[in-house]
Formats: sequence, structure tokens, C-alpha cells
Amino acid sequence: MLCLCLYVPLIGETQTEFQYFESKGLPAELKSIFKLSVFIPSQEFSTYRQWKQKIVQAGDKDLDGQLDFEEFVHYLQDHEKKLRLVFKSLDKKNDGRIDAQEIMQSLRDLGVKISEQQAEKILKSMDKNGTMTIDWNEWRDYHLLHPVENIPEIILYWKHSTIFDVGENLTVPDEFTVEERQTGMWWRHLVAGGGAGAVSRTCTAPLDRLKVLMQVHASRSNNMCIVGGFTQMIREGGARSLWRGNGINVLKIAPESAIKFMAYEQIKRLVGSDQETLRIHERLVAGSLAGAIAQSSIYPMEVLKTRMALRKTGQYSGMLDCARKILAREGVAAFYKGYVPNMLGIIPYAGIDLAVYETLKNAWLQRYAVNSADPGVFVLLACGTMSSTCGQLASYPLALVRTRMQAQASIEGAPEVTMSSLFRQILRTEGAFGLYRGLAPNFMKVIPAVSISYVVYENLKITLGVQSR
Repeated sequence: MLCLCLYVPLIGETQTEFQYFESKGLPAELKSIFKLSVFIPSQEFSTYRQWKQKIVQAGDKDLDGQLDFEEFVHYLQDHEKKLRLVFKSLDKKNDGRIDAQEIMQSLRDLGVKISEQQAEKILKSMDKNGTMTIDWNEWRDYHLLHPVENIPEIILYWKHSTIFDVGENLTVPDEFTVEERQTGMWWRHLVAGGGAGAVSRTCTAPLDRLKVLMQVHASRSNNMCIVGGFTQMIREGGARSLWRGNGINVLKIAPESAIKFMAYEQIKRLVGSDQETLRIHERLVAGSLAGAIAQSSIYPMEVLKTRMALRKTGQYSGMLDCARKILAREGVAAFYKGYVPNMLGIIPYAGIDLAVYETLKNAWLQRYAVNSADPGVFVLLACGTMSSTCGQLASYPLALVRTRMQAQASIEGAPEVTMSSLFRQILRTEGAFGLYRGLAPNFMKVIPAVSISYVVYENLKITLGVQSR
């Protein structure tokens, strides 16, 4: 049954007339009806216009900018199926009703914490009979003529690791909605994210190479500053030397992202969660394991990136030449130098990045998310920048030790440098500050890296036809 509800305003309200529904394909018995007009308070007119735009975008199949009768009915049927799925996912007790505790639990599973009073406020907006529970009819009637703006919307608008690239791919992978998986939009997001990462890393490559040089060569006796570091690089190899190591750094984005995403999806199934998204601790475990698998697969490329960034002019003719010389002189084991601190660094980086991002996200959703979960550009950039910065700060000592181990060429007969011995040596000769050499250029590149990757990501999404946001 198709039902159109017309709302009548209170007497005395300023009224505005507008076209509510117009059909080109009405049934024969309704041919005499050309147009339906109603009067509503003028302050609600802007809300109506937003509502109409979303309805047309969701149901307009022939892209003529209008809904005919068949398209409207199709929209209602399709939308009701989605509402039924969401209702079932919220109904934890399977009793056909949703109460405040079930709303709180569903949002908690997504990492969104709300109070019982907030949950009751949500209930009251839909509860018609005053029972403080919502049955299917109340849920459907409230949402039927509104495009779905519920839990999956949070997933849509708050993507994080897919969008932002700061040179370290250690963050927990993003979730994708059921609709994004079914329509194949997920791989377009990943492609857009990979392209954005390539542009972002290329633009910030000089700062990244300076960071590597300071991590390896800076000390109390060789206090390398930012200006001095850039001057030294340009004097030694010209302006082009600022981008040494960037080629392999960009090339490893595609295999690392693909392996990480596939591993994450498989681990999610092993965890056994049948929900659209995992709980926070489950995401951390699954994301960390997926990151470890991806890093293990492409780790030789990490070593090559460090060696290429540190090379002198004429030392290697290219990436393949570098790999051949390392293999001939140091053996296969050289490609896994620094592997242990790299694996250990995944947990603090991913954990703190996820915790900070989720905390900021929850705070914004509770305070400002009234009609939509869309945070806007600046809020998203601020949250991404802060979470990435905190994650890098926590894992930086391990990253520095990893880089120094990667940089050390094996000498026959010399003792092998271990992670613990390198830590002790740095603390003994340079103090705790020595574990944070190169931190300044590393932080300097976060804001431009996040901003560039976001802009490129949004433009690539449009090119690839992603319309999920």
C-alpha cells in the first residue's frame, strides 16, 4: 500500500505553498490529478527542500531530476527492505521491539557511546504510544520517507585510514557499509585512497627523506637541523636528491593496501562477528594482525626505501640495482633488518591512532550530530591529523630503531646489532632525546600530507564515480 501523508500547519503560522509530489506516470484512475500542493510553516521549507533532494537522488532511476509514480513506489519498497535490516540488527532480544538499552548497545558496538538519557530521547522521537519502546510499524513510519541516516551513515562519513596518508600504513582499516560492498564501491574507495597516498607521499618526500637522514646520522656530535639537512642534501645531489627513496615508497602502497584489506576481511570472519562492524577491541586486534601480515609481505620494500633514501650520488643506478647489491653482499636476511621493532610498532601506532580518532569522533557525534553524521572537511581533517600525530609519537622510538637497523650494512665477521642493544646504545650515548631524532620534519609533514591526501581522494572519488557520500 502506498500512503502519502500531508501535514497541516497550525493556525496563525506563516505559510508557504510548494509542490509536494508530481507524477508523470499515475495509474489511470488518478489521471485527473496533476499536482498536489500543501501548506507548511515557512521555517520548515528549507528542511523540505533538503528532504526532496535526497528522495530524488535515492529513487530517480532515469536521472531526469524527477520521480514518477513507478520510481517512487520502487524507492519505498527498496527503502523498506533496508529499514527492516537495520531494525533487525538493533533488535538484540528478537522480541520485535527496540528499547533504550538496545540502542545504546548497537552504538557501543560501533564505538559510539551515548548516555541512557540520549537513547531515551531517540526513542521518544519515534515512540507513538508512550511505551518507551519502538515496534516495526513505528520504526517504518518514522523513517520511510527519509533516506537512511542511521548507523551506516557514521561509517560513510568517518572513513579514516582510506583517506589520510602520512607515509605510514599502520592504521586499522576502515569499515565499509553493506551497500558499498554490494555495489562494489569499496574497491573504488581503495583505489582513490591509493592514488591520494601516492600524490601525498610525493609532495612530502623531501621532509620524509630528511627525517630518515636525521634518524640515522644525527647525534650529539652531529646536530643536524632542518635547514642544514636540506642544504646538505642539495649540495650532495642537487634538488632531485630530495626525492630519493620516493619511488619505492609509492610503489609499495598498492600491494600493502590490497594485502591488508584482504587479511582484515578474513580475520573479521575468524573473529566471528556477524555485525556490520566490529567492536573497538576487535577492530584493533583484526587491524593489527592484518597490518602485521601486510608489513611482512612487503617488508623488503621498506628496507629498499631506507637504503635508497640514504644512498650517495652514483651508489645505485636504481631500485633493482640496489636490491641486487644488497642480496650479493649481505644475503636475504638483510631484507628483514629491523623487522621486530617494526612489528612491535604496529600495536601502539594503530591502537592510539584508533583510540584518539574514535574518542574525537564520539565527542563530535554526541555534541553536534543533530541531523547528520557528516562532520565536514575541517573536523575530519583535524581528527585525522591529531590521531595520526599521537600514533606516530607513541611508536616513534621503535620506528627510529627500525630505520637504524635497516640502514646498517652487514659486515662479514662483525657482530649483528639487535634491537635491545641499539636501544641501550642510544640511551647511553644520546639520552632519551636520541630516540626522537627526526621528529620535527616528521610532524611538519603530517598536516600537508593529510590535507593533500584528502583533496586528491575526494577528486579521485568523483572521477571513479563514487557517490556514497
